[in-house]
Amino acid sequence: MTYRVCFVCTGNICRSPMAEIVFRARVAEAGLDGVVEVDSAGTGGWHEGDGADPRTVAVLEDNGYAGGHTARQFQPSWFSRLDLVIALDSGHLGALRRLAPTEQDAQKVKLLRSYDPAAGDDLDVPDPYYGGMDGFEECLEMVEAASTGLLAAVRKDVEGRAA
Repeated sequence: MTYRVCFVCTGNICRSPMAEIVFRARVAEAGLDGVVEVDSAGTGGWHEGDGADPRTVAVLEDNGYAGGHTARQFQPSWFSRLDLVIALDSGHLGALRRLAPTEQDAQKVKLLRSYDPAAGDDLDVPDPYYGGMDGFEECLEMVEAASTGLLAAVRKDVEGRAA
C-alpha cells in the first residue's frame, strides 16, 4: 500500500517543489521509493502549469538534486488519498486545515520544520521568491534539515502499516 506525502506552499514554484525533490531523494536513498509517493502543490493556482522558479532549480542542481516539476493547485479532494500534507509555513497550515473536509483530514497537515528538532519555535520556511539566491539556499538548508526527521516519521508509519 502506497504512502502519499504532498508538500504545499503558496504558488508551488519555490519551497514545495524544493521540498518534494529533496524528500523524494531521501526516500530513494532509504529504499522506500516503491512504497512512498511524493508530490507538491500550491494553495493558489497562479503558477499552474509553470515549472519551478529558475532559482529553485539552480540551487537544487548546485546541490546534486535533479527532477522536473509542473506547478499545480492543491485540491480538497486530495485529502482522501494523502497520508500526510506538509505545509511550508503557518499560513499554509491554517489554509490547508480550513480546506480539510474532516477533522481527521485536518490532522494530516503538519509543518515541515516541526520535524527538525533544531528549528526551535520558528517553524516557518520563509518564502524566498522576492529575495536573492541566499534565500533559496537558506530554504534548501531548512528543507534538508527537516527531511531527516520527516523520513523517520514516514518510515515509522509505513512500518506500522506493514505490521
